[in-house]
Amino acid sequence: MKKSNILLAGLCISLGLTPMAQAKVSKQQADKLRTTLTPLGGERAGNSDGSIPEWRGGIQFPPSTYKQPGQHHPDPFPGDQPLFTVTAKNMAQYDKFLTQGQKALFKTYPDTYKMPIFKSRRTASTPQWIDDNTYNNAQSATLVDGGYGIKDAIGGIPFPIPQSGLEIIWNHNTRWRGEYAVRRASEVAVQRDGDYSLITTQAEIDYNYYKRGMTVEALDNVLIHYLSFTKAPARLAGGAVLAHETMNQLKEPRRAWGYNAGQRRVRKAPNLAYDTPVAAADGLRTIDETDMYNGSPDRYNWKLINKQEIFIPYNNYRVGSPEVSYKQLLQPGHLNPEYTRYEKHRVWVVEATLKEGKRHIYHKRRFYIDEDSWGAAVIDQYDERGELWRVSMAYLKNYYELPGIWTSMDVFHDVQARRYHVQGMDNEERTTIDFSKMSPGPRYFTPQELRRRGR
Repeated sequence: MKKSNILLAGLCISLGLTPMAQAKVSKQQADKLRTTLTPLGGERAGNSDGSIPEWRGGIQFPPSTYKQPGQHHPDPFPGDQPLFTVTAKNMAQYDKFLTQGQKALFKTYPDTYKMPIFKSRRTASTPQWIDDNTYNNAQSATLVDGGYGIKDAIGGIPFPIPQSGLEIIWNHNTRWRGEYAVRRASEVAVQRDGDYSLITTQAEIDYNYYKRGMTVEALDNVLIHYLSFTKAPARLAGGAVLAHETMNQLKEPRRAWGYNAGQRRVRKAPNLAYDTPVAAADGLRTIDETDMYNGSPDRYNWKLINKQEIFIPYNNYRVGSPEVSYKQLLQPGHLNPEYTRYEKHRVWVVEATLKEGKRHIYHKRRFYIDEDSWGAAVIDQYDERGELWRVSMAYLKNYYELPGIWTSMDVFHDVQARRYHVQGMDNEERTTIDFSKMSPGPRYFTPQELRRRGR
């Protein structure tokens, strides 16, 4: 063994890490992204019975009824009707297409929880420059420092032909969601009796990794700049959070700050990570569940289980429609099934088990990640007793102005407490997320600017 490799192995052992093999693939393998695989690494072909169709490019242009950035998204398939509906009574018939978490929801709410299953439409699409960068990343990107970080990737999926569960999780964390986004939205914890109180925030997200013209060298280890101000209710208004998400979490962990409106002070927030509870979620969501999963993967062992066909939320335009009020949408136990849409899709199944000596409220997490977009669609999460505790679902859709798949809203179910939390509702807002604005630049996302804006 070369001296450099011996030193690397020694460093990894001393840090409790596992040395990572080179993840990049050959040009011959990468060329599959232009033939048998989609540009992001999904299988182009449909499945054997045709219930999952061939990928033919996805949505490339907005519907004619979409007029301007920030407009709520018209449903591109308004005439679609459910093929059938899965209920507690017939769920055994569809057992192999359901996650354990979904089955638990049927058992917990047997009279009301339903999954309307629609025709599968592979609407995932991305701009050509994202596809080109993904092709290049496939031949250059590697995991580093035991999987704590990635290098030699920019502006695209780093591991479109994955060889491990860790690579798939990094694909989720770095997936395409635009270059810069501004969104005013509400989150809510729904109690067992259906009672809830809205908390409204305005978030600004600067995807440094996806800035046009950005280079690996110029990234300065920053994946995302994130800034969020609380707008309502009045007792919380003015509080803010600023975070810099890093590419290599061993080299430099996430940097975060909080602004207290009452004290007019900015303080570092080193605990804004892992299983720290999100205050606005009433204990139903942890920091690393935001956007389904985020942050350093160091507390878990990651295992790629298989690829599977399951029913996942997809093309969910109605659930976020301005024609659907929060009162109509939020029911005791779960969202109103009348406004949800599920389709059969292929997903990567990745299991995370808590490392010995590490701490987290979830001892096991099983991820179901959409093959066409790398977004986690469903996550089943288990407590220290090995019992299913919580089920997270992202109600995915194509933001056709990008274009790209992201969530309309995320829902976090606690099947033991029979409560749930919803993040990202903007049905009753005048506008939805706006990707058209120019990024104000990194100087805008600093503690000094946070203090100035909070005055």
